[in-house]
Amino acid sequence: MSLTDMLIAGCIAALLLFAIYDEAILPRRHGPTRLRVALQQRHKIDSLIFIGLLLILLWNNVTHDGPQLTTSLLMVLSFLAFWLFWLRRPKLLMKNNGLFYAGVWIDYRRIQGMNLSEDGILVIQLEQRRLLIAVQQLDDLERIYNTLVEAR
Repeated sequence: MSLTDMLIAGCIAALLLFAIYDEAILPRRHGPTRLRVALQQRHKIDSLIFIGLLLILLWNNVTHDGPQLTTSLLMVLSFLAFWLFWLRRPKLLMKNNGLFYAGVWIDYRRIQGMNLSEDGILVIQLEQRRLLIAVQQLDDLERIYNTLVEAR
């Protein structure tokens, strides 16, 4: 196995660990999930560029009769990148004492203020940073508000 194959296998392993964490472990951490809200996807052009580069590498490996293992690993990595950026939906998980946003736990006590922008983005002010939460459906903003009021 070449260094390239080991690096690709490491990327695949990291993406699989992230998938297991995001889909199986995260919803069970810090108690039951009170509300799950689908968020808008971002950075689609960046993901398209990344997948395009992977496909160029795959094509180059196939046309130059590269190792079959490298071809297989590039195909798996391309599929995982497609799943991560296009099929998987980011989500906001609200629990009894806090919320998970982008895989990070945020306790409700850290929230200093909330605002709603004109284009429907919920801005949550923490101690030193702001969270910009763009929901897919505007009705979810009311559900988020009600959940926050009940939790406090």
